[in-house]
Amino acid sequence: MSSTWTAELSPDSTGRRNEVERTVNRLKSFRAVATRYDKRTYVFHGTVTVAAIRLWLRP
Repeated sequence: MSSTWTAELSPDSTGRRNEVERTVNRLKSFRAVATRYDKRTYVFHGTVTVAAIRLWLRP
């Protein structure tokens, strides 16, 4: 028996998914986020938050 999965994506969900993927890729441009040097979860979360704020404030 083969299982196949077909997704019925609406244009809204496809656009939102594209936006999320592009944002994650831009976050990965920050070295600390891409390499994840931080051992503690809360420190990494803070690093991602600062990177997201910097992206948000970018002109």
